[in-house]
Amino acid sequence: MAETIEQRLREMGVELPEVALPAANYLPFVASGNMLMTSGQLPLQAGRLVATGLLGRDLDTEAGQAAARICAINVLAAAKAALGDLEQIRRTVKITVFVASAPGFAEQHLVANGASDFLAEALGDRGRHARSAVGVAMLPLNAPVEIEAIIESRN
Repeated sequence: MAETIEQRLREMGVELPEVALPAANYLPFVASGNMLMTSGQLPLQAGRLVATGLLGRDLDTEAGQAAARICAINVLAAAKAALGDLEQIRRTVKITVFVASAPGFAEQHLVANGASDFLAEALGDRGRHARSAVGVAMLPLNAPVEIEAIIESRN
């Protein structure tokens, strides 16, 4: 039998958390037809940000990649909550990676690789996606990275 996404995550040492509750008047995800859109996911572990600040001032690119990976884990947690089973993912269509950046920081694309590499490893071809990596002045709670995703489901 083929390896499941859940099995692959276990082999990677990844346990999906519960989906973070919205902090305002929005939903953590919305499904429309077979498309699932996640709200922006921060690098939260056990309810706390793993890092804060701006890339290029407070954090280096490697720390940004680690934060982006955690955001992508949280995207999968939202997908599982929405779909009930990660095997319902047909493909990751697109992710948008927002990187809180100090003036002159130009490695948003490298920070985003932390999420893209994780999704490809965890989901195989279903994790390969289109992507935007955008530098911003500040993110909620002083988070260094935030990621939203569009995912196509089988149902």
